[in-house]
Order: sequence, then C-alpha cells, then structure tokens
Amino acid sequence: MEQKTRTEYSVMNASVAMLAQFLAIFMGFITRVVFTRTLSEGYVGINGLFTDILNILSLSELGVGTAITYALYEPIAKKDIRRQQILMRMFKNFYRGTAAFVLTAGLMLIPFLDVLMKNRPDVDHLILIYLLYLLNSVVSYLLIYKKTLVDAHQLNYLTVINHNGFLVLQDICQIIILLVTKNFVVFLLAAVLCTFCANVTMSRKADELFPYLKEPCKDRLPEEEHQDIVKNVKAMLMHKLGTVVVSNTDYLLISSFVGVITAGIYSNYFLIIGSVRQVLEQVFQSIAASIGNLGVMEKSDKVHKVFLQLFFIGQWMYGVAAICLFELLNPFMELAFGKKYLFEWQIVLVLCISFLINGMRRAVTVFKESMGFFWNDRYKAVAEAVLNLIISIVLVMKCGVAGVFIGTIASTLLTTTWVEPYIMYKHCFKRPVGKFFLRYLCNILIIFLVWLCTDYCCRVYDGGAFFNLLYRLVICAVLPNVLLLVIYRRTEEWKELWKLLKKIVEKILGLRRKHR
Repeated sequence: MEQKTRTEYSVMNASVAMLAQFLAIFMGFITRVVFTRTLSEGYVGINGLFTDILNILSLSELGVGTAITYALYEPIAKKDIRRQQILMRMFKNFYRGTAAFVLTAGLMLIPFLDVLMKNRPDVDHLILIYLLYLLNSVVSYLLIYKKTLVDAHQLNYLTVINHNGFLVLQDICQIIILLVTKNFVVFLLAAVLCTFCANVTMSRKADELFPYLKEPCKDRLPEEEHQDIVKNVKAMLMHKLGTVVVSNTDYLLISSFVGVITAGIYSNYFLIIGSVRQVLEQVFQSIAASIGNLGVMEKSDKVHKVFLQLFFIGQWMYGVAAICLFELLNPFMELAFGKKYLFEWQIVLVLCISFLINGMRRAVTVFKESMGFFWNDRYKAVAEAVLNLIISIVLVMKCGVAGVFIGTIASTLLTTTWVEPYIMYKHCFKRPVGKFFLRYLCNILIIFLVWLCTDYCCRVYDGGAFFNLLYRLVICAVLPNVLLLVIYRRTEEWKELWKLLKKIVEKILGLRRKHR
C-alpha cells in the first residue's frame, strides 16, 4: 500500500469527508421533509425518542473503540502486524459482547416505554417500531470493528465513502417507501437492511486491505500493555457516560417533562444542527489518525504548534457555523416544515450557543483522544453528567425546552471547557495553560462581536420567508468570514493557515496534472 505524508492523508480524508457528508445531509434532509409531510407529528416525536434511548444504551460500548484506536497507532507506525492482530481480536470479542448487551437491555426497557412519553402519541405498532430501532442498533455493532483498523491507518475516506454511500441509498429507499406506502415499519426495515449491508461491505474491504486479519493469531499482549488498555477503557467508560448524558438525554427530558410533540419539533432542529456538526466533525475525525501518528513520531513543541493551528481553524469554522445557524434556522424551518414546527428565537439562540461552546473544544478533544490522555480527566466526565442532569431537570420545569439546553451549556462551562485544556497542557505539552485560556477568551469575544454585526445586518431586511432566507444566506456566507479575516489577517495563526491552504491547493493541482 502506497504511503503518503500526514498532510496528504489529512487533506484526502477531510476532502472526501466533506463532500460525502454534504451529500448525506442533503438526502437526509429530503427524507426528513418527506417523513414530516407524509406521517403524523407522533411519528416524528417517537423517532427522536427511540433514537435517543438507543444512543444511551450505546454506553455499553464504553468508548473502547477510542482506546483501542489509540493502542493501534504505535504498532501501525512500527509495522508490527502481530500486535495489530491481537488488538483486533480483542476488539472483535468486545463488540460481540456489546451487541448482546444492547439487545438484552433494549428488550428489558419495553415495559417502561410509557413512562418516557408524556402524552403518548397515537401510533400503531409502537412496540414493533421500537424493536426495529433496537435491531438496527444491534446490527450496527456486527463486523464494524474492522473499520477501526482502516481509520487508524489514516484511510478514513474509505469508511466515509462506505458509510455515507449506504446512507444515501437508505434515504432513497425510504423516500420511495414513504411516497408509495406511507408505512413506517417498512421505512425502518430499509434502515436495518442498509446498516447490515454497509457493515458487510466495510468488513470485506478491511479484509482486502489487511489480509492478516484473517490469519489465525493466538498470541496475547504483554500483561503491562494489556493493563494499560484496560485502564484506558475504564477511563473511557466515564467519558462515555458524560457524553451520553450530556448529548443524548435532551429528547428524554423534553419528552418526559414537555411532551413528545415538542420533542419531535426539536428533532427537526437537531437534524440541521447535527448535520452541520457532522460535517465539521468529519474534518476533525479525518485527521485524528494523523495526529495519533504525530504524537508517536514527533516532539512536544511540534505537536503543540499543530494543536494551536487546529484550534484556530476550529474556532473559525464553528464560530461562522453558529452564526449561520442562528440567522438561517427559523426561516429555513418555516419553508421546509411549516410554522407549527418553529421554536422561538430565544430557544434557537441557546441551541446555537451550545453548538459553539462544544465545537470550540473539538481541537482539544481530538488531540486528547488521539494521544491517549483518557485517564487524567476521567472524573470530569462524571461531574459534567451529574451537573447536566440536575441543572437541566431544575430548569426544564421552570423555563421549558430552553432549560434543557441551558443545563447543557452550564455543565460544559463548569467542567469540560477548562479541565480538558488544563490536562493537555500539563501532561502532553508540559507548559502553563494560562496563555491558552487567554487566547480562548479573546476568540470567544471576537466571535460574539462578529455575531452581533452579522445579526444587525440580517435584520435590516425582513421580507417573505424565501427571500428572507436568501438575503440572510448571502450575508452569513460573506460577512462573518470577511470580518474574521480583517481581525486575524496579521496573526501567525492566519499566516500558517494561509500557507496550509496554498499547500493543499498545490497538491490538488499536482494530482490533477498527474492524472491527465
């Protein structure tokens, strides 16, 4: 297999990820519009609720994928095939157990479904629908462990193409099913079939790329290395707990305290916000393996320089994205789903602030996970989860839907926002963190200043929904980026980013000339 530089792998992975994700988002949106207009509000609500329940059950995965991916970086860099085989066998056995646990736990939840739904919607075959969601979740664990080895070899673009390709196929099938039959059960069966086929295809591709996966290997890891992995898995359990509680309890809280219909409205907003987050996440995920390789091969100063560059890129991307979401969400929702599916602008603002705060920590998170710093901040995740639940439950009873999202923001600011950078600077970069926090605060203030300017310009014109959306789209595409460029144009971060962009363009042009 031809070896490329870290930059080449990152560019290729990020480019493919962006294009594939945009296509998947477009098709997912079309599916949601057809879904919303052909089925009742009740189906929209239970779709979000059941998805949330099964995301919570994924806690059983323990984040072991992240821990073993980190463990793979060194043997891959050293071309140690035997250790790769041992790690993949461990991974396979664990995921089989995970699939069995999710199935059992999911079945045990059936008697309690009514408790999780305030004002249960009038939906036929509710238990069967839940079982199909459960089956789709269980199927997703089969064979997919091999995807980890592909990603760890910096070949993330292959898994992205496979995943999003079958996702688009699923969307096409589901749209046809809804338009022809309006049958939600058949709609879900299509999802189960596509998930299974995607896993089988990815498994075969991994076997083709790494034939040693099929070779018998009965060796075991040295006890010390095995204990290190177990230690990281224990730490990832706590991190996974925090992530699940913070990210996957919103539907449950809204459904239980406000109502399933309101949860369905939130699911439409989450579709758009989540889609944007997925696009940006793909950029960071596509370079995770390269960062892992960087941590193994390079010195701390080089790693720190790359981190600061990635942080700068992240705050720019997520800052502009948050501004765009705030200005465009409601005009877009009105056109796509109708006025009855709109939240008040205050709720949208809270959602977008939450998106921004979580987005700006992605550079820290991807470095921390790619370089194996799971153990040092393990209690942070538990504290974040507890605070999120307490604050969200208290505020949802006083403020309604907005209270749930304010709880998420508060728990993140009180824990993750400062703990994760502190751990990275203390244990990885081995330098004071004060300058980074100052940089972080300045960047936040700049983003909000740009946000205020953009919002003022967007409010100058208020016509019909379509023209309002079009006007705001132009403003949001141009103004925030121009203002940020003016502010940052003389900084080292922008100069380094400009060099990187020119390097990427040169590589793309070079590849085009090469293939002519």
